[in-house]
Amino acid sequence: MVIQQPSNQIKLTNVSIVRLRKGGKRFEIACYKNKVMEWRSNVETDLDEVLQIHNIFLNVSKGQVASKDDLNKCFKTDDQDKIIQEILKKGEMQVSEKERSNQLDTMWRDIATIVADNCINPQTKRPYTVTMIEKAMHDLHLSVNPNRSSKSQALDVIKQLQEKKEMPIQRAQMRVRITMAQTKETKKLREKMAPLLANVEDEDFAGDEYELVALIDPGKYKVINELLQADTKGRATIEIMSLRETEEGDEKF
Repeated sequence: MVIQQPSNQIKLTNVSIVRLRKGGKRFEIACYKNKVMEWRSNVETDLDEVLQIHNIFLNVSKGQVASKDDLNKCFKTDDQDKIIQEILKKGEMQVSEKERSNQLDTMWRDIATIVADNCINPQTKRPYTVTMIEKAMHDLHLSVNPNRSSKSQALDVIKQLQEKKEMPIQRAQMRVRITMAQTKETKKLREKMAPLLANVEDEDFAGDEYELVALIDPGKYKVINELLQADTKGRATIEIMSLRETEEGDEKF
């Protein structure tokens, strides 16, 4: 008869459990409600703010803590933080049916909101309403994955809407101002940036400082910034003037 040692029994209540099956065993961690999705969205980065207790369990409700032998056998390491992060990333959150339904409804709305906030109709240059995006998502029979962040799923929605041509849609462009000292290398750098710029609105080569105002796709911002820092040794700046470029008028239909 196996007797569970009292030191290995930890009772927890009001927890959100994240479960991962690995190596034929089930591993669980006890988290604070709502903190798991914040961690998966990179809103929360401190594990101590996510976990109710810094431990890995075989069964949270029974208080059974996983042994080092179990961890080494299934994860090939006994580094708790590394294992906890894997469970947080890949594990399934255990919630009641009502909680799951509310969570999925909220996430569905969040995804549609992110798409509406970051995209426009390229024909009218105006944004879509959240309701219009939700309808398009319904028409595509899209479902929500509670184990992925709303942001990553919103990017998938945009891609599918474009591929299926459900509605004319594109990522809204951002307006940026680039400034740097005028040198003999400035024009060469300008040529390197050209393919990354969607539309040049203003450009000034006069004087000691070069200035450029342009519209770019959001995904190009990091590439341009890295190019500027590398070629000017950190002496150039890129400033976001507006996050969404739309036609004059109402923000929403």
